[in-house]
Amino acid sequence: MSLKFDFSNLFEPNISGGLTDEDVKSVEERVTSAVRNFVENTPDFAKLDRSWIDSVKSLEDWIINFDTVVVLGIGGSGLGNLALHYSLRPLNWNEMTREERNGYARVFVVDNVDPDLMSSVLDRIDPKTTLFNVISKSGSTAEVMATYSIARGILEAYGLDPREHMLITTDPEKGFLRKLVKEEGFRSLEVPPGVGGRFSVLTPVGLLSAMAEGIDIDELYEGAKNAFEKSMKENIFENPAAMIALTHYLYLKKGKSISVMMAYSNRMIYLVDWYRQLWAESLGKRYNLRGEEVFTGQTPVKALGATDQHSQIQLYNEGPNDKVITFLRVENFDREIVIPETGRTELSYLARKKLSELLLAEQTGTEEALRENNRPNMRVTFDRLTPYNIGQFFAYYEAATAFMGYLLEINPFDQPGVELGKKITFALMGREGHTYEIKEKSKKVIIE
Repeated sequence: MSLKFDFSNLFEPNISGGLTDEDVKSVEERVTSAVRNFVENTPDFAKLDRSWIDSVKSLEDWIINFDTVVVLGIGGSGLGNLALHYSLRPLNWNEMTREERNGYARVFVVDNVDPDLMSSVLDRIDPKTTLFNVISKSGSTAEVMATYSIARGILEAYGLDPREHMLITTDPEKGFLRKLVKEEGFRSLEVPPGVGGRFSVLTPVGLLSAMAEGIDIDELYEGAKNAFEKSMKENIFENPAAMIALTHYLYLKKGKSISVMMAYSNRMIYLVDWYRQLWAESLGKRYNLRGEEVFTGQTPVKALGATDQHSQIQLYNEGPNDKVITFLRVENFDREIVIPETGRTELSYLARKKLSELLLAEQTGTEEALRENNRPNMRVTFDRLTPYNIGQFFAYYEAATAFMGYLLEINPFDQPGVELGKKITFALMGREGHTYEIKEKSKKVIIE
């Protein structure tokens, strides 16, 4: 079953101050132009080259020998893997025995250089049965180079050949990692040159770890293919990605500068993290395509239901009316727990109800409360969490991001605001060819 998008609570008369037919008509032609541009100049991430899957499957006989896969990546090289792992494997997958996992691998993602994180993963693995998947498109990402060096040092300390325990995923032609592949004979996968990191989850960047833990990557591909095809329809009422872009663009123009995505399932929380990077890094831009300063973008915020009903919903309902809220809802959970009868009258309303019934009632109640308070919200419904549906989710939001960039007249595929921080980091760590002097602050306010 395909994803279902309900945009009703973004529109008048369902909420006061919502979008009107006139609002839609005012930008409909521009959205249609964005769709046409997407069709005529299809971004590489939406082409879903079959060779991406084939290259990953060519390593299947080797990968199946490992009990654990550790992904060493950051940003788009880590979040897609995390989103796939958490949404499509049980939350306790890495604690299961190999037999319970049907022989498939555990997957850990080291997406930071926090020594506590790195150490906690290393404590839980046996290097002899572990594959380290080193992912960096540029082949020079400082965080990935650091964790690669640590992992290689550990393998060599155990007397293991790094070439038999490391897989390198990087640019097909350039960068240090590609040089390493050519000079030392590591197995490798390619990051398509035309696909940016935050759009790379459906390439070998995300597919390898998914296959290693038994996720059907063909089904993932089919779901994404279906969504990209629908994203090419010019009728915006048949095109979820176009409607996402249209509604969020109009609300941004109305001062709704925050996009909250609230998942009612712990397994979907990294889908929200993936969306946060996609929306923030793609759309937060200082300059438009004409070189004019615009300082545009919409700030994505992560929330988890029902947990954050007790921490954020008060703000969303009665605080500044500056948010558009998207609910992620799953109708059928893989596991279920029935709430037992306790014999207490006060708890009788819960007796013999499924835990999922309570969670879904919480989502409906939160949605209705927001509507009563005239706070715009929409809902994405998964019938269940399957590779097909997750593939659709990735594709729809990638396409929506491209459409939103077109409407904002910015380049959604670059990230110039990230580069300066990288250069300063290289200088501070002493990388050759990089210098930077931190200026003395003329005014200091420090409290110890």
